[in-house]
Amino acid sequence: MADLKIRVLKGGEETPATTVTIPGNVLKIASNLIPHRAMAALREQGFDLDELVRLSQNPEATGTLLEIDNHEKGERIILALE
Repeated sequence: MADLKIRVLKGGEETPATTVTIPGNVLKIASNLIPHRAMAALREQGFDLDELVRLSQNPEATGTLLEIDNHEKGERIILALE
């Protein structure tokens, strides 16, 4: 089962300002712990968290799932299964 990585990059930097790792074996439970900022961005993009949990259980589903660029705030959020 893949881990969910949420990376927040600011100001065009390549190194994340924040990285949140949610282990795959607790993703279903931990989905309630995803930062509010990240959840708001996911909802704005129409991202289905339940589908993410299902994907994390598939051993072939890895890599970047979603990249969100917020040009007003100068930040980028990347969600990946690793």
